[in-house]
Amino acid sequence: MSGGGTVERALAGALYAAGSTERERDAALDTAASLLAADPGADGELARRGEELVGRAWQRGWQPADLLRLVRRELAERHARLAAGLIAAEVRGYPALPPRWAAQVAELPGEGEWRADRFSYATAVLELYGLLVRLPALEPAGPVPGAPLTAPAAPGEPRMLVRIRALLAKAEATGYPEEAEALTAKAQELMARHSLDEAALAARTHAEEGPEAVRIGVEPPYETSKAILLDAVARANRCRTVWNEAFGFSTVVGFGPDLEVAELLYTSLLVQGMAAMTRAEGEQRAGGRKRTKTFRQSFLLSYAHRLGDRLTAAAERVAADAAEGREASALLPVLSSREAAVSARTDRMFPETATTRVRGAVDAAGWDSGRAAADQARTEARRRLGGG
Repeated sequence: MSGGGTVERALAGALYAAGSTERERDAALDTAASLLAADPGADGELARRGEELVGRAWQRGWQPADLLRLVRRELAERHARLAAGLIAAEVRGYPALPPRWAAQVAELPGEGEWRADRFSYATAVLELYGLLVRLPALEPAGPVPGAPLTAPAAPGEPRMLVRIRALLAKAEATGYPEEAEALTAKAQELMARHSLDEAALAARTHAEEGPEAVRIGVEPPYETSKAILLDAVARANRCRTVWNEAFGFSTVVGFGPDLEVAELLYTSLLVQGMAAMTRAEGEQRAGGRKRTKTFRQSFLLSYAHRLGDRLTAAAERVAADAAEGREASALLPVLSSREAAVSARTDRMFPETATTRVRGAVDAAGWDSGRAAADQARTEARRRLGGG
């Protein structure tokens, strides 16, 4: 039997003709893996079929980070490394990648050395292909590989964003809350300036740009609290979010500069919140408390809610302040128009959404600690960030 025939028979048996019971499916998988293990000549065709499945995923709205995240959630790390190898091989066929795709591909893990026997290897490949072949369609978020790019990729990010990243990295690394607060405040000032400058420039040059969409991973544990935090940060930066709990990400819709600063701030506040939670948990455990899970859940939920309240209040104050200034008043119609465009784009992408019931916090100490950490993360500079 030729290599192609072996692969065809194995895939048909393992992926498309499996029985209705778990035992029947396991038997079909074992039979298919045995066929592949016995025919080394089928390896090339098997890899080619995998690249086809990956390319099909792109056409259904998936991106490399989305795909890898799902594989890790549903299978194991060995499957993720196999998927990374298929992704890297598939995208090599494109002359250029959209900037976000290139960044995601650059972060793929290496395949590593496979130490299992051929049967175990074939089993893992078939398990991965079984997941890929059943991928549902996602709402498109940006161009797919091979599509014409509207503008050439910039050689590097703006100097302002480089400074913001550096400030937030220092805020995350320091062990002194006061220093972290000062660094975050400075970063937020730069964020607000960058976002407003970009909006003003677009208005002056009549740039025909519209809202974009990006996906940001919302990883376990405590995904609900993290999704709430991301939503709060996004709304403060004139963006909207829709959380896909099943696949572990939120889609954030907004104009490019606002998306950049929202992602930067969310990532930093999440890092700072997790560090504050670890410190608060250590203090609680030193006092004899053992309810670690409930403490963490309550902490992060309070942290996210408190930041949401603070950011909303800041946005309302800044909107009132901006209306008093001539230059700011001239910019308000631009910001209002952008907000309407973001809402319209979100509604087109997600015509049907559902609200999610959030489990209430049950640990008072965790809630109080999370609220205190959120208050400490907030600075007066966020007033400009929140409302523009």
